[in-house]
Amino acid sequence: MSLKKETPSDVQLHMAAMRGDEVALLRLLDSGKVHVDCKDEDGTTPLILAAAGGHTYCVMELLDQGADPNTRRLTGTTPLFFAAQGGHLDVVKILMKAGAKVDTASADGGTPLFVAAQGGHVKIVRELLDCGANVNAHMKDRATPVFIASQNGHRTVLSLLILAHADIDIKRIDGATPLWIAAQMGQDHICKVLLQNGANVDTVRCDGATPLFKAAHKGHAAVTTVLLKYRPNLGLLPNGETALHAAAMFGHMTVCKQLVAAGSDVLLKNQEDLTALELAHQQKYTSICDYLQERVRAIVARNSKTMVPATSSVTSTSTVTSMPA
Repeated sequence: MSLKKETPSDVQLHMAAMRGDEVALLRLLDSGKVHVDCKDEDGTTPLILAAAGGHTYCVMELLDQGADPNTRRLTGTTPLFFAAQGGHLDVVKILMKAGAKVDTASADGGTPLFVAAQGGHVKIVRELLDCGANVNAHMKDRATPVFIASQNGHRTVLSLLILAHADIDIKRIDGATPLWIAAQMGQDHICKVLLQNGANVDTVRCDGATPLFKAAHKGHAAVTTVLLKYRPNLGLLPNGETALHAAAMFGHMTVCKQLVAAGSDVLLKNQEDLTALELAHQQKYTSICDYLQERVRAIVARNSKTMVPATSSVTSTSTVTSMPA
């Protein structure tokens, strides 16, 4: 139906669907003054509004009277998209039974599965996967359901997606992976699930930063603990820094200690020829300076000790030759 100007009856039908007013909805539909799929200026139909609100009866009535289960707003979003986004399982099932297409994407690439994963709606994610939803469908920036579930910390959803063979190392346009974004957000439980399922601990974003670097930068000690179990790169990264530099730069003492205990080289210099100690000194993090300085002294003392030659047990003798008179 074309996007012609709404009549007063169209507006009333939209309002009834949005409120879930079953009586008003049925009266308007029976009046013969409205089309079941009348659209507003955004392309929104009564079915979209009823689905978004989780109004089960209104959804069923609209479908019974011929509403299109695959109608789309100007943004490309469908009734199923909004039902999934809102966590309305009964509505999702009704729409799927009525012929709604499971993978219809919005203009920016978002599918019903993506928004269900975004909201942590476990039962809806399971339902959509059972109906054949594409687990690796992605947004324009290439973010997938597993990416958004990792970002938002939805562990059960993540596990369902992994069981459905989601690509756990898929990269967004900026190079960030699900593990990278989970590390940035401090989602240690998500990092654990991803790593247990084979995620690359040293994946690198386009700017050269790894998950460990980002966790150190943000001061996420719990994430750092998880990542260190998988032996990540503690040396210089493609961005010219180390995770220890990041932790020292931003004053994260606990993470500094974790990294040093794991074997980070406190003497290593970044691309600006500065050690982590020198960065901490620049930022005036006194406690970190004291801690790293102590580590440096210990290294210097140990190196000095190994350089001192052992005392010889053999006495050197000299032969004196008489000079002629």
